Amino acid sequence: MKIVEIEFRTPELLDRLLEVWEASVRATHLFLSPAEIEAIKAYVPHALREVPHLVVAEEEPGFPIGFMGVAGRRLEMLFLSPEE
Repeated sequence: MKIVEIEFRTPELLDRLLEVWEASVRATHLFLSPAEIEAIKAYVPHALREVPHLVVAEEEPGFPIGFMGVAGRRLEMLFLSPEE
């Protein structure tokens, strides 16, 4: 496994991170309805583009299994593929 801070956020990477986010949320956020997840999902790409520090865990280059976003001294997002 490799853990890297992402400097350049490609559309392909953002799509893969969105997939990780959705799988993680559906597996762990049982208090959210499918409609609520879909509503939140619309905001995730923007959040991924804007968080100052985006750190990604990859099993293979370009295939993330988890990520975290940090702004200042706050952990803003932390999601892991349910399989992991």
